[in-house]
Amino acid sequence: MITRSNLAEQLREYQIRSKHDWASVSFFSSTSSNITTSRFSGCRVDVVIFVIWELIILAFLVFSAVSLYFRHIQLAFILVCVTVLLLLCMKITKQVRLARKKKRRMLLPLSM
Repeated sequence: MITRSNLAEQLREYQIRSKHDWASVSFFSSTSSNITTSRFSGCRVDVVIFVIWELIILAFLVFSAVSLYFRHIQLAFILVCVTVLLLLCMKITKQVRLARKKKRRMLLPLSM
């Protein structure tokens, strides 16, 4: 039989499990990223993906600075455009994941 205390205990356990938020990995965003999905052998896959994206973005910025140094203006402009597109994609995917997470949280008490 489902009682109010059992329901509150299950909700408390769920909140404790989902409270293990990682620190902000995004040094390009102004807000901290609370990205949580499945774990793969102790580390979160999506955090690793965002770190890889940010390293790629940083590499594009460095390459554009080097190409400006060697006076290749067109190449620098193309690299900056690609960097901006990657940043935009990163922001969009982050917002979509946060919206999904928020929607799941809203559905949690009804499913329990």
